Amino acid sequence: MPKITFIDSKGQSRTVEAAPNATVMETAIKHSVPEILAECGGACACATCHVYVDEAWVEKAGKASPMEEDMLDFAAEVKPNSRLSCQISMKPELDGLVVRTPAKQG
Repeated sequence: MPKITFIDSKGQSRTVEAAPNATVMETAIKHSVPEILAECGGACACATCHVYVDEAWVEKAGKASPMEEDMLDFAAEVKPNSRLSCQISMKPELDGLVVRTPAKQG
């Protein structure tokens, strides 16, 4: 199973296994990753699963859709590598993905 490393706003990291085709958000919730709220349950209708994709993974994770970009307008401290974790599906080429969580969600 692919692995994701979550690094929280305090620098604490945890690596967890993701089910194939699960989203980064679903994986975070399953493993009780702090700082991921996911209030809309993965419907791309809020910005409470905002993450920063590590620069080494930005290209592989892909670009945000127009709908996701609209939702990121509600996130705090958006950066060029900001994504909603509910919109990143795990696939074999993302094994080892690293994301950081902001201290405050949108």
